[in-house]
Amino acid sequence: MSFDRPETADEKRWQAESDARSLSEAKIISDDEKRLAAAKVAAERLAEEERERAEAMEKVSDVQSGAVGKKKNMFPNTNP
Repeated sequence: MSFDRPETADEKRWQAESDARSLSEAKIISDDEKRLAAAKVAAERLAEEERERAEAMEKVSDVQSGAVGKKKNMFPNTNP
């Protein structure tokens, strides 16, 4: 994360400690087959929810831009 001021030593220490806890928890989960399987199922569900939100955002964007009903060129440097 970038701010207008440099990180303090305390902030860097806190981030390193937070990262260490995250890595430790990830190791515990990856070593537990049931937890890992459940996390993968949850990740799939969360990803689907995010896709639905993204689709809704695109619809809002289309309405705001007046592009409703128009096909978007996903590759603007090519001919549609």
